[in-house]
Parts: sequence; structure tokens; C-alpha cells
Amino acid sequence: MCELFAGVGGFRCGLNFYKNVESTEKAEKWKTVWFSQWEPSEKTTQYAHQCYVYNFGRCMDIKGEDTTNFNIEDVDKNLIPDFNLLVGGFPCQDYSVASSLATSKGLEGKKGILWWSIREILEIKKPPFVLLENVDRLLKSPASQRGRDFAIMLACFRDEGYIVEWRVINAADYGFQQRRKRIFIFAYKKDTSYAKKIQKLVKYSKNNNETKGLESIKNIMLNSGFFAKSFRVVESEKSVIKTKKINEEIGEISDNFNFLFDNTGIMIDKYIYTLKTKPVSESKQIVLGDVMESGDVDESYFIPEDKLYYTDPKINYSDERIEALSNEKRRTWQYIKGSKKIARKSKDGHEYVFSEGPIEMIDRHDKPARTMLTSEGNFSRTTHIVEDKRTGRIRLLTPTEAERIQGFPTNHTKYCLKGENVIEVPLRKRFFMMGNALVVDLIKQMEKQLSDIFDEEK
Repeated sequence: MCELFAGVGGFRCGLNFYKNVESTEKAEKWKTVWFSQWEPSEKTTQYAHQCYVYNFGRCMDIKGEDTTNFNIEDVDKNLIPDFNLLVGGFPCQDYSVASSLATSKGLEGKKGILWWSIREILEIKKPPFVLLENVDRLLKSPASQRGRDFAIMLACFRDEGYIVEWRVINAADYGFQQRRKRIFIFAYKKDTSYAKKIQKLVKYSKNNNETKGLESIKNIMLNSGFFAKSFRVVESEKSVIKTKKINEEIGEISDNFNFLFDNTGIMIDKYIYTLKTKPVSESKQIVLGDVMESGDVDESYFIPEDKLYYTDPKINYSDERIEALSNEKRRTWQYIKGSKKIARKSKDGHEYVFSEGPIEMIDRHDKPARTMLTSEGNFSRTTHIVEDKRTGRIRLLTPTEAERIQGFPTNHTKYCLKGENVIEVPLRKRFFMMGNALVVDLIKQMEKQLSDIFDEEK
């Protein structure tokens, strides 16, 4: 296995079913031959990389050199050791939920261009299987040309001889402890046993669009495909399978492609097939309260009473169209999480009203956690604040709770290796790394299907 954009090793933890830090000392079922993690914003300590090394050790390239903390664009891909599974949660900041779709830059953005490093690895190393993760907004990016970015990725896979399945999965829909919606992409070479098995299920019609052919494709998406076996779905009411042929040239796709992808789909040869589905789960729902600390929590996480509310706790809105609130009142959780109306003036003198709706101020124990972002732990609308289970007082999440929300082993991000010295990771970095991570439990659930596929390849 090769893990790109590895963060602190979410795919590695999931595929090897790590439950605690000590378990990483055991032999891994899925051996990682190389990984890559580089955070351009960190100028001194590369915390995620050094946390990965602390937990899992180093990986050398074919020349015996450690290039795992290089910008992936600068890595000689020929020197990466051979592997049969490429995994990674590739950078998504340019079209993430943290920014509006209308201003996103997609593949043209600063980090979107890193897709081309993935394509280069596909061309050089030719892995038989690929499993990637990204924000679900990728399917609609960019706003000016819906679906273009994802279509370019599919075309890259097509040109390298892959079949591709995808599914948008919300972890909470399958009983897990976070409402986090992400797209997962599973690609496999046409000459693998798995690909041949899938292709046998396709009843090709003369033009790939007749009912008989489409029904067999739909059956793969709903029953027999990779994601269908890992995460049950049914066809949404009144949904219709949509098809589209991908242009031969990527340049044509870049200029002209416009298509609405649904949350489930498959690409075989030059054809895209996509269908709107809804999840089916019989798993018991894990909620925020299940992963919270039940004992004593350090006093530093508790929020002073005067920072919670500036007026009646029942009020969840503010109207500053006539008179602005003081900075002191704005520095309360009631204000930042409440709805707002604020009179503003643009640079050219245009007057307008900025408004936003409220979000739940205190996150409930009996629901899955909201999507965790890299701003977790900061004074931010999206930060979770909770009622402490032992005292009933209001506080921030602890970093171990953030780890559990993402399904990581407890204290997985507590330490890192700086040079030869073990140091503690700053709290803000621990939260940042968890905001960037994936839900490990989803990878655990995919592992059985992956394992079965690999067993048949032997």
C-alpha cells in the first residue's frame, strides 16, 4: 500500500483496525511501503508528518532515502517502491465545505493541481487498485461548469485503463459518530480479476443505453459493486440512471464538459453511469455522548459564563441594522453561533445587509457530531461546545474526543517525532489534523471487501 496526502494515517489506521496507540506495534495486515505528507503552511515542524512517523515509523524510497516529507510534486515517482493499492484523501481546500462553491477554484486552485501528481503515479507505478477520498462538492466543481473537475479525473483513470466506482457517504447514515459527507472513489485496472468479474455482470447493449444494459449497470451500483457491498443503498424515489460519454481529449472536457453527477456511479470504458441513491443501515447509531469523556476534564477546556451569553440564553439571533453590538458582546458563543443581520457598506459605497442563520449552540449528546473542520477548538461558529458529562458545565471538546469523533485511536495525535526527540503536539495542531482527516470507521468497513478482492487476485 502507498498512502498519499497521508495526514496522520487515517487509511492506515482503518485498514489495519487500530483501536489504540499500542496496537500499532503489531504486524500490519496491509503493509505500507511508502507514504507522503507535506503541509506547505508549516515552516518549522511538520506536525502531521512527524506524528505519522512517531506512530508508524519511516518509509524509504528505492534509493534508501526518506522523501516522505517532500512536496509530492518534487518527488521522483520512479523511486517510489512498488505497491498494489494507492490510497489517499487528496487535498480539497479549493472546493471544500469551508468555502462557498461559487468562489471555489477546483482543479485550477493551488491545491487542486496536486491531482496531476496522482495521475503521474498512476502512469508510472500502475497500481491495480486505488481508493481515494474527497469532499462531496468535488462532483459539482467548479460552479461555472458543473462536474468538469471530476470528469477530468475520470478521464485520467480511463486513459490508464481503470474502471471507476464512486459513492458519496455520510458516516452518520451508517451508524457512525459524525455527520461527515465525503465522496469515495474506487478504481481498478481492467486486467484485474475483480474488473473481469464486474464486466461479466454488465449486459452490454448495442449502444450502451438500452434498458437491458442499464439495468445491469444499476445492479452493480445497488447490489454487487464495491461500495454496494460495503454500504447498502436503495434507489431514490423517481431517480433515473443518467449516462454520458466522456470526451476523448482532456482538453475538450476542460472546455466543454457540463454534467450533474449523482451520489452513486460507475465509469466503464468511455461511459459514465450515475444514479441517485439513499442509504440503508441497520447499525446502532453512535452519538456524540458515546465518545465523550465521562470523568474529569482539565479546567482549561471549560468556557467562562461571561463568554457564553451576552443576553437571555433563549435568544439565538442579533440584529445590528440600527445599532452595532460591542466587541465584548460579539466575543460570546451566543453571538457567533446565532443568526445575524448586520448593515454593511462595500468599497464602492453600496449598502447591504449581511445575514446568516443560527446553528445549534450546544451540541447534543444524543446526536452524531457535526462535521469537524480544521478550525475546531477555536472561537468559531463551527466549533463544537458541549455539556460536560460529569459536571454539566459547558466546554470545548478535548483532542481525544476529536480523535474518537474521527474514529482514530485515543491519543493518536498526542506525540510526534521532531528529529530524534519525542515532543507533544500543540492542541491547535491536534484539532487541525483531525479537521483534515477522514472517518477511520468507514475505511474499516471497506476493508473486508478490499480483503476479499485481494484474495481473489492471488
